[in-house]
Amino acid sequence: MTEEFNESMINEIKEGDKISGQVQKVEDKQVIVDVDGGKFSGIVPISQLSTHHIDSPNEVVKEGDAVEAYVTKVEVDEENESGAYILSIRQLEQEKSYEYLQEKQDNNEIIEAKVTEVVKGGLVVDVGQRGFVPASLISTDFIEDFSSFDGQVLELRVEELDPENNRVILSRKAVEQERNEAKKAELLSSLSEGDVIEGTIARLTNFGAFVDIGGVDGLVHVSELSHEHVDKPEDVVSVGDKVNVKVKSVEQDSERISLSIKDTLPSPFESIKGEIHADSIIEGRVVRLTDFGAFVEIAAGVQGLVHISEISRKHIGTPSEVLEPNQEVTVKVLSIDEESERISLSIKAAVPEEEVLQIDDDESRDYIENSDDDDNPTLGEMFGDKLKNLKF
Repeated sequence: MTEEFNESMINEIKEGDKISGQVQKVEDKQVIVDVDGGKFSGIVPISQLSTHHIDSPNEVVKEGDAVEAYVTKVEVDEENESGAYILSIRQLEQEKSYEYLQEKQDNNEIIEAKVTEVVKGGLVVDVGQRGFVPASLISTDFIEDFSSFDGQVLELRVEELDPENNRVILSRKAVEQERNEAKKAELLSSLSEGDVIEGTIARLTNFGAFVDIGGVDGLVHVSELSHEHVDKPEDVVSVGDKVNVKVKSVEQDSERISLSIKDTLPSPFESIKGEIHADSIIEGRVVRLTDFGAFVEIAAGVQGLVHISEISRKHIGTPSEVLEPNQEVTVKVLSIDEESERISLSIKAAVPEEEVLQIDDDESRDYIENSDDDDNPTLGEMFGDKLKNLKF
């Protein structure tokens, strides 16, 4: 009769079966379940109540709750013809979680999960079981402190599933990368040459500054940072600065964006309007020399050209014969073309002609005074036979 009892019980509910029931009693370390269609009650140990760590069964269930679970063991007391089903709600939750996660991974879908714990190596999230987001997969940006993510609901992609080892790896970085790429493509298609937009200085190099204009970086070459000469980008901008930039060019295929800060700033030429005019005598500094003349800075960012013919009253072959970079010079403004913002200057015109003549006379006097007597011409040599015709 005992054998018949055991056989009927085993055939009815056995290890591995999935059962349903209602919570009959919640104890300190286990939960008693009234199993639907079962001969015995079910017992769920606290360790099998949830995929997450809990200190008390009351954290996840209460009396009267409907539950589903797997039968992990059937215990039978043959002598008293009694028994119990050892159940696991955790195992069923994990199975459902893996099925859900596998489907999302196969369809390349984004899931949402709440951060339940911040640990040294990353974030622990609730995905129906314990999921993990490694530090390297949290963001496309470097993040030193992860504590701000605690309690947040994150959008994630499933990176790796390993049911045998209870391993679920997820990535927030993958979601960010996809959205950044989509945003970049949209922004690139919307930008046009001449657009003026706001950006943030993202990083500096020796050849310029990269500006974030909304998830996409564009380059401001060092020559486009200011109207004035810039030796190093850090002399005029810093990482994090908000700046206005003008789009100079957009290369869709290579995804390169050329920007200018200089073109959004007032022209230095405007600063001299009403202050410098034709015939003005002003001080300047030679900034560079060319074969045809010298460029002289007469105000911050304002340069004028001294043509080679206006450098000296004496003939010179090249400007470098009498000028050198950074030399301070006095110049006269010959003309100002406001429309093209060009200024024509003269060094020789800045020196009064009488001063030049005086200098020439001084040079002649020095020559005569320093010459030997034998070299000086006599009156006879100068006038010859004309002296013979003079009558006294």
